[in-house]
Amino acid sequence: MAHSAETSSPTWHRLAQPSERLRDQWVRGEGCTQWVACGRTWDAVAITPISHGLDVLVAMRVGPRQGYPVLADHLRDQLYVLVPPGTGGTATGLPGVRVLGDGFQLLMPAGQHSSPVAHWISPPRESAPPLIRPDRLTHHLRALARDQQEAATP
Repeated sequence: MAHSAETSSPTWHRLAQPSERLRDQWVRGEGCTQWVACGRTWDAVAITPISHGLDVLVAMRVGPRQGYPVLADHLRDQLYVLVPPGTGGTATGLPGVRVLGDGFQLLMPAGQHSSPVAHWISPPRESAPPLIRPDRLTHHLRALARDQQEAATP
């Protein structure tokens, strides 16, 4: 028996596409955001463009239903992956990557309503959410950068 689209697991790329309903909420100005300090309970690794970050999550075989907090800024085309505090620096210097640790703030949805600049692709769990392992994230970011460089070289 075939599974319907509703019962299949969501993919990162599909979750990253805002629905019409969500876009309508944004147009009506129903989004509410707040600045949250980085470096205390997590660091944020910002990956540009969003599609590269999503490709890395897929390559890592990290499922969206596992509760890893992943945030998108659709206006800047950036994906924010949360890692344990003090560990984001492992990704520093990689192309299309910047790290937000201690001393930085990240705009996040306040409550269930998001905005185009702060949209949970995978919202954190109520209790302590699992965070992406920075060593695995960095490994896959390096592999993606290497693959892109090889593809661009004739």
